[in-house]
Amino acid sequence: MLTRCAVLGSPIAHSLSPVIHRAAYRHLGLDWEYTAHEVGEGDLAGFVASLGAGWRGLSLTMPLKRVGLDLATSASDVAATVGAANTLVRRDDGGWDADNTDVPGIVATLREAGAAAGSDAGAAAAAAPVCLWGGGATAASVLAALAFLESGPVHVHVRSAARAEAALAVAAALGHPAEPAPWAVLPACAGAGATVTTAPSGALDELAPDLVAAALGATGGAGRVLFDVVYDPWPTPVAAAWQAAGGVVASGLDLLVHQAVGQVHLMTGADVPVDVLRSAALAAIGARA
Repeated sequence: MLTRCAVLGSPIAHSLSPVIHRAAYRHLGLDWEYTAHEVGEGDLAGFVASLGAGWRGLSLTMPLKRVGLDLATSASDVAATVGAANTLVRRDDGGWDADNTDVPGIVATLREAGAAAGSDAGAAAAAAPVCLWGGGATAASVLAALAFLESGPVHVHVRSAARAEAALAVAAALGHPAEPAPWAVLPACAGAGATVTTAPSGALDELAPDLVAAALGATGGAGRVLFDVVYDPWPTPVAAAWQAAGGVVASGLDLLVHQAVGQVHLMTGADVPVDVLRSAALAAIGARA
């Protein structure tokens, strides 16, 4: 019987997950299938219920991460704490286990960026404060990752404090200091060892010059990390300016491949080097260009 996995979401045509997971299967010598399906929130339960016995795992992207957690038979501690699942794995009894590989993926991305900046693993996220832009579901995963890394206090920049309530509740549940901040560059941004933006493409463009000047002006960029979760289009204005000023930049592509390592392990039980997945993703992006 053919073993099948897929990525679900809406929109989904842009997803690099099929390229990444198929590269993992080739590396592992697995004759598995991985496809992409356009599925909205209201259709997820019916889609999952229709899957046959050959289905093994599902990757969930927006807007399915919260509803995916709701329909799972069981959930990992991290998925339950964050309130979102990006992975469903079929159980032997036909149920589904929910997990969240975004959080360990963010941890791995920040550690990798910290190493590139010449600091100890994770040290880029350990300075106080951390500047986080955006207060949605991805921001909640970032706050959980920062709690794991034992970073300093986090300023969560949002246009409305109410939009950050769910994300800040995650930090509070983990006992990690975080507070809302206005959608503006503050003096505290200058002292951040890491700046993370989960904002949609274009949302931070107007503030990019001031943010880069504040964060990198005093140090010339040495040891300062920007993690921008966007990967298409890339680079974003803030990422381009940050890199030009000498800072270290991690992108959403880095997160995509690191979280996929975790998904592949959950679905296959095997580990794949992250560079195998990164190379496949970069080749696909190059082909699109």
